[in-house]
Amino acid sequence: MKGKVLATCTAALLTSVTMSAQAWWSKTHMNIVKDAVAYMATHPSTTNYAQLQAGVEHAGYTMDQFTQVLAQSASDVDNFSDTYICGAITGECELAPIWGATSSLINYTVYWHFQNHTQGPDVHGNPYGGYNYAKLTVWGSVDDLAASWLYGDYLDDGPGGLSGWFGDGSRYNSYGITEAHYRMGGYSDVSMYNGFQQAPFQPISNLLNYWFQQFLTQPTVQTLGYALHCDQTQPHHVWTTSSLNHYGWESWVDSNYNQLDDPNLVTQALNDLTPLQPTDTDIRALVTQSADIAYAQGGLVLSSTDYNDRLKVGRIMIPHAIAYVVTVLNRAALRL
Repeated sequence: MKGKVLATCTAALLTSVTMSAQAWWSKTHMNIVKDAVAYMATHPSTTNYAQLQAGVEHAGYTMDQFTQVLAQSASDVDNFSDTYICGAITGECELAPIWGATSSLINYTVYWHFQNHTQGPDVHGNPYGGYNYAKLTVWGSVDDLAASWLYGDYLDDGPGGLSGWFGDGSRYNSYGITEAHYRMGGYSDVSMYNGFQQAPFQPISNLLNYWFQQFLTQPTVQTLGYALHCDQTQPHHVWTTSSLNHYGWESWVDSNYNQLDDPNLVTQALNDLTPLQPTDTDIRALVTQSADIAYAQGGLVLSSTDYNDRLKVGRIMIPHAIAYVVTVLNRAALRL
């Protein structure tokens, strides 16, 4: 059984939480998307770059403008103001814990950015669930601190719904909007989210699929970019922990990115992913396929900070992240 940490943890540990809870850093997300477009441009015979370029230019963008907006949108998913968690006592609802209020590195929307491959189906009916503290099989001090700090706190479900001892401070209805979007036909009940310590957040496969379907319904660069937020290729997000060298690994990738994005490795990675068909409208299988690779080949960075270990894993994960984006763009090009 997981140990509980005291709410009187040191400021240093609180800072660790603030800096550990996201996945790929903003610059990394943007570089992955830019590299994917560049790969398509240099491999027009094996990608749908011509169709992508034609659609972009027909929409009035240059390819440079399109790529910049697409990359920024892929990064922006970390900053969505769509997930409020409310105090079990106060009833006040916030986007982030008080220790992260002045930081752009964390808000509660990050808890939709996991797909737990250490477990099977979840209570919603997904083949793999998302972040759920009660179901973690690997965890650390960051996970324990969040669960202790948020013990009994609930997902904002709108005015008149769940409340704290001293009132209902609803500010958004995250259950009725965000969770509903990411439910993707599965089963949910608001009582599942009445207590962070056992809340079964929806997996990132549903998040990415929701935004891809929004793009197919009414194409915009922003919604396509949101579908490219490939946190499922970050090993911590499929082993599922906010701890265990989470921040250090992401920082290392950000600093060493130029050693990881070899186009030849992207070509190899594309062979590991099943191409989307021209009529495909659901990308969840693709997301899970890339998450399978992160789970099978990336777990070393949870326990090791050795440079060569990180280099080995990074030269698997980043090419597969780029390959995921290329695969989605190949399908999206037919809709532009």
